[in-house]
Amino acid sequence: MISPRALPLPADLRAMLDAVRRIGRPRLVGGGVRDWLLGLAPKDFDVEVGGVDFETLQRALDPFGATDVIGRSFGVIKVRSRATGEDYDFSLPRRESKTGAGHRGFAVAPDPALSDAAAAARRDFTVNALACDPFTGAIVDPHGGRRDLQARVLRHTSAAFTEDPLRVLRAMQLAARFDFTLAPETATLAQTIADTYSELPLERVWGEWEKWATKAARPSRGLAVLEETGWLKHFPEIAGLRGTAQEPEWHPEGDVFTHTQHCLDALVALPEWAASDAARRRLLMFAVLAHDFGKPATTRREEKRGALRWTSAGHEAAGGPIAEAFLRRIGALRDLDAPVAALVVNHLAHHHGQTEFTATSVRRLARRLAPATIDELAAVMRADSNGRPPLTSPATHARIDELVAAAHALALSDAAPRPLVLGRHLVERGIKPGPDFKRVLDAAFEAQLDGAFADEAGGRAWLSDFLRQP
Repeated sequence: MISPRALPLPADLRAMLDAVRRIGRPRLVGGGVRDWLLGLAPKDFDVEVGGVDFETLQRALDPFGATDVIGRSFGVIKVRSRATGEDYDFSLPRRESKTGAGHRGFAVAPDPALSDAAAAARRDFTVNALACDPFTGAIVDPHGGRRDLQARVLRHTSAAFTEDPLRVLRAMQLAARFDFTLAPETATLAQTIADTYSELPLERVWGEWEKWATKAARPSRGLAVLEETGWLKHFPEIAGLRGTAQEPEWHPEGDVFTHTQHCLDALVALPEWAASDAARRRLLMFAVLAHDFGKPATTRREEKRGALRWTSAGHEAAGGPIAEAFLRRIGALRDLDAPVAALVVNHLAHHHGQTEFTATSVRRLARRLAPATIDELAAVMRADSNGRPPLTSPATHARIDELVAAAHALALSDAAPRPLVLGRHLVERGIKPGPDFKRVLDAAFEAQLDGAFADEAGGRAWLSDFLRQP
């Protein structure tokens, strides 16, 4: 038994639980219990209350804040604490039965008389079917979830797992977030419902991918789950990486799929990852996932350095549109398309022959990347370089350091250059808005990127000279 003192319950929630236990049997359930047992700070506290009807439970909770009956038919009450403004979900135990296709095709019936074991049986995985008595600290574990948690295994709670295809994608992101493996029998069960993927609403697909992208501790586990369950076929851009060969001298780790797994895990090990907010993590994760999407179409065997080798010339440019197609396939936010594609297309900028990063080359790179940044590109480059175990490349990291230093010196590490010559400057010179505007402005910006001027005064002088030309 775990000491009740170890359970970090907020004071306002504990007061609610004290009131509720006078009328029913409250249990903390779901992910909060799982996270607590993993040694993580629980972020959500969900309470399931047996032995009480809906109306009585609502009356007991009314004094603690506004109650929102978000799902009477589901037996769920959301309480916004008057003391702290925090939201807590209280629900009745319930039965679920499949009535139709898809994630929403269920009939739900609250049943206050359900036992702990019966109530937990509807949950997806045994590690999510754990409950806790908030007053004694006793763990209620009718399905062996604690054993699986210790072994870091995701195992389905019951055969009802197959009734909800979203659970396979939940397995993908949970395995990545907590470094879990999938139980073989659960993988086999998931294979039987691979053809039900089309029943899932796109927004739910994106919800699971977004959790994978922003919360993963070992993202490669998520890709492994997709492969083991046969669900990789629904993401052909990733599936195509499996079996695409790489030259062993440069990639001893194996094919492009394996390389991508290593790169993803290398990304989350970077200090930049720990310091990033969710939006930046999402961008970097999808850029690293997609950075070699162009290789299946460009990989061939050809002579190089006096021997036949595997090469993938042009895979960066080829990968940009494929990355965008993948993001559309999973329902990603539209504002991810451009920066992810830009990072994919430019992820080998540090290998393209130049001996140094000149001011002009850095300005042009920053411009090509926008709205992504050179700092973000550097993170993708480092993950790519570190994704070739056991090879390491101090020289590559030194080149990336040079690029970042040059960008910082030009104040371009986290932003693209902005035009200094604008339409108003042309109007001042008596040029009326029209077709010539764009031609002159484009020429001005090209000159600025080449270093012809670095401030507004210099831009005005350049413009005067440009307009005097025949």
